[in-house]
Amino acid sequence: MPESYARSVFEAEIAVPQAQARIMRLDLAGPTDRIFRRERHYWLDMCLTPRPERVRGCYADHWGPHRYERLGEIFLVPPGQALRLRTEGEGRQSSVVCEIKAEGIDRWLDGPIEWTDSRLAACLDIAHPHMRACLFRLAEEVNRPGAGSIVLAELIAGQLAIEVARYCQAIAEGPATGGLATWRLRRIDERLQLGGAAPSLEELAALCNLSVRQLTRGFRASRGCSIGDYIVQCRIDVAKRYLGSSESIKEIAFALGFASPSSFAFAFRRATGATPRQFRQHLTSRPR
Repeated sequence: MPESYARSVFEAEIAVPQAQARIMRLDLAGPTDRIFRRERHYWLDMCLTPRPERVRGCYADHWGPHRYERLGEIFLVPPGQALRLRTEGEGRQSSVVCEIKAEGIDRWLDGPIEWTDSRLAACLDIAHPHMRACLFRLAEEVNRPGAGSIVLAELIAGQLAIEVARYCQAIAEGPATGGLATWRLRRIDERLQLGGAAPSLEELAALCNLSVRQLTRGFRASRGCSIGDYIVQCRIDVAKRYLGSSESIKEIAFALGFASPSSFAFAFRRATGATPRQFRQHLTSRPR
């Protein structure tokens, strides 16, 4: 079976008993269509630079051949699940990847977990502030190890294992138990990818033909996080793409609906740990 990351470069890594954290660089010379699978590990991936345009994933053993979902800032591949990945065109991307042994996460579950359609879809686009913070901290230790890095990485990986277990169990079984239908989740994603000022809950509820209360409760059941956290993450994803262009930071701030460049910088740093200028410098300094 072909593997989607077979030609990736791992630039640095830290290994601990239950997990391995790496900084991965992916260089795409053209469109790709590959299968990725891990048998005894959970694969957790958070992009440090924008993902290539139109990268999509399909759980080939569960979904039809034409159903592909967008990959978010963070995605998770459960053990034993085959994820088919497609990209269009050329691109470069860096991620921090944490592979956690299955038993390290399964021990925190109430019992064997069923990988339903809702859970698999939610794993492709995770908006979870605690996971994000852990993965950023791991990336720092992998890039710049110091005294006690191995011990610290093991502790962070342990927290990630608990957060992943909680997240997966929080996902509802489907619309019948309170989650949103796939078409509603897709409408929300399409609106959030447009840029501009952040949509209100009223606007998103109207798009989905729901009340705000139904929207917020259903979204949490489907994605395991609040819709507010998800909106923030999507805006940061759009900002990352803009920062790879030649537009000024001031132009980007106003294009995203921020009142000023300083308010944009504050929100971006709170979400990523870096200012927009630092993030842009990181993008331009990476090898081509």
